[in-house]
Amino acid sequence: MAGLDPRAHVVLEDPPLHVVLYQPEIPDNTGNIARLCGAAQMKLHLIHPLGFSVDDKHLKRAGLDYWPEIDVQHHADFNAFLNNMNENGRLLCFSRHADMMYTQTKVKHGDYLLFGRETLGLPSHIQKAHPCYRVLIWGKVRSLNLSTTVGIVFYHYLHGLGLF
Repeated sequence: MAGLDPRAHVVLEDPPLHVVLYQPEIPDNTGNIARLCGAAQMKLHLIHPLGFSVDDKHLKRAGLDYWPEIDVQHHADFNAFLNNMNENGRLLCFSRHADMMYTQTKVKHGDYLLFGRETLGLPSHIQKAHPCYRVLIWGKVRSLNLSTTVGIVFYHYLHGLGLF
């Protein structure tokens, strides 16, 4: 199984979308999201601190042998991420506390989709500073799994971009 050495993976010059995880805590979720990014050729951004080591066996197992196909960029903190964003991409946030549904906006090529921590979500100052959307939950569960939410949102947006 390939490690997470940044020299060992593909580099996407112009991905259709970027998936951004703010301080993810659960390695299995991050591994599943990384695999999804590899399948859809999207760049994955991880904003530190992480709740696990990038050498975690669960993270690697969830990504299986796809790590060389995943473009992962690490950022020391949220400000470092903002300073590294492509000026053509917009930042769209996702939170169970948002008022607008994710279907109420369209993305454009190069946009960034930001998802919060599994336990605490996104800090309110980030939600207030950027457009924020949610995925509807009809039942009485508190929230959806992070990797499930990412999959719902970004495949919807890839379809909207005409990529399938």
